[in-house]
Amino acid sequence: MNAPADVSIRHRWRLDEIVAIHDSPLLELIGRANAVHRRFFDPNEVQKAALLSIKTGGCPEDCSYCPQSAHHREVKLDRVELMGVDEVVAVAKRAKAAGADRFCMGAAWRQAPEGAKFDAVLDMVRGVRALGMEACVTLGMLNESQAQRLAQAGLTAYNHNLDTGPDYYGEIVTTRRYQDRLATLAAVRRAGIEMCCGGIIGMGESVRDRAQMLQVLASFAPHPESVPINALVPVEGTPLAAREPLDPLELVRMIAATRIVMPSSRVRLSAGRSMLTREAQILCLAAGANSIFYGEKLLTAPNAGVNEDDALFAALAARSPFP
Repeated sequence: MNAPADVSIRHRWRLDEIVAIHDSPLLELIGRANAVHRRFFDPNEVQKAALLSIKTGGCPEDCSYCPQSAHHREVKLDRVELMGVDEVVAVAKRAKAAGADRFCMGAAWRQAPEGAKFDAVLDMVRGVRALGMEACVTLGMLNESQAQRLAQAGLTAYNHNLDTGPDYYGEIVTTRRYQDRLATLAAVRRAGIEMCCGGIIGMGESVRDRAQMLQVLASFAPHPESVPINALVPVEGTPLAAREPLDPLELVRMIAATRIVMPSSRVRLSAGRSMLTREAQILCLAAGANSIFYGEKLLTAPNAGVNEDDALFAALAARSPFP
């Protein structure tokens, strides 16, 4: 499969096309994805984003993968109520000093609340933007007014993942509909906020389910500016705790397919990175990922350590031809 001379942005992909891309010979797939990546991005540029859980646990949703769900009572998790604005901005300052230029804040809510809590989140967004950083939040479902107020506060992007394809979604979440997700994303788009939307692989879904998710994401015009691709991190006490670890090459394939289907989106190598070797992470970057979360925790999941990431970036850096 040779890379086409012209890489166009498409919004109507057939499902069989995406499956064929995903299942193509691995070296050809990586080569094609890398060629597409180079048409839209500097291949040596990888964005560092930091992620903080600003409100942890007690979520009424029953997402099978998530330790923050109130339905999964056997999960050992320290619940944290909404952090203070000054405390969050202080964490963002430290993240910036460590090299991050995007700061993401997550709250375990089904629906973003109104009143003092939402006003506090708006102040957090303003504080992060005042540092010169991109600001992203994930707060659950939004209404039109909330999306507009976040935009007015300067929010860069809103994260609201589809999790998986529509046919498999009911196997993972039963407390909301796929359409609920799409409605929030539509409100985000209408407010002029960038969309950060991807999903998780390794939850028992098929390649067709993964392709369906990419098909839905690509149908947005424009494509989501940011597409996080997560590998399941099994957590004791959740329904998916016994899932076998994902083969890293499955993650490479998914990232490559994402890059080809959505050429201009920033593809984020997200949860599950702590389970990858340095070499597997570099394969993901060669296949089209160009952002990582920098820091030792992703909300409640472990992440690669800062020292390991510094070593990763050192390995990626240009080397002098002279000793």
